Amino acid sequence: MVESLLECKAVTKRFGKLLALDNVDLTISKGEIVGLIGPNGSGKTTLINCISGFYKPTGGVITFMGKNIVNLKPYSICKMGIARTFQVPKPFLRLTVLENVMVSTGGDRDFALKCIEYTGLSEVKDVQARNLTFHQIRLMEVARALALRPKLLLIDEIMSGLNPTEIDASIKLIEGIRETGITILWIEHVMRAIMKVAERIVVLQEGRKIAEGKPEEIANNEKVIAAYLGERHII
Repeated sequence: MVESLLECKAVTKRFGKLLALDNVDLTISKGEIVGLIGPNGSGKTTLINCISGFYKPTGGVITFMGKNIVNLKPYSICKMGIARTFQVPKPFLRLTVLENVMVSTGGDRDFALKCIEYTGLSEVKDVQARNLTFHQIRLMEVARALALRPKLLLIDEIMSGLNPTEIDASIKLIEGIRETGITILWIEHVMRAIMKVAERIVVLQEGRKIAEGKPEEIANNEKVIAAYLGERHII
């Protein structure tokens, strides 16, 4: 039996009159890559914010390794083993890549260097973040998250704005991260990437889960095609 790592039960989030999440259920087993897709404003990042403690759900329960984490602060959730990237990275621009990653390691230079090498940034480790390319900033964001030694990694659109070559490199990176034993929940709009890599995909629309299944099932789901994909995707 595969061990359940994260469970979201009836997770709801309101911002005043706006219902951003409406009774969302989600279970992630240890070792999975689960994709999270849907139109802009469907609640994807809001769900990640609730899981990581940046938002407190209005209702529902979120358990990680069997413990309810709804009332925990982000740093406590992080210490338990949940790390994340951000849709809009906010690096320390005047710090080098190495210094940025060392912030996550708590000063452990050797492990920071390992994370930098793993993400392919060794050649720019001494470059200030403000001088990096967009792709390099995305990779550094992943390195900073990996430096926290997570059990569950929440990835929020790291392929946005990348060219096809950079996307292919990012696909290999995500596949490699999973092979190290880290479980992944991944928001992405680049369909060819998430359809190729994710083992299971969850679809949100207007804060509700409208579908869940294997990539080929989602690609041919009429409700998902109408709400988001716009056409059938060949897997």
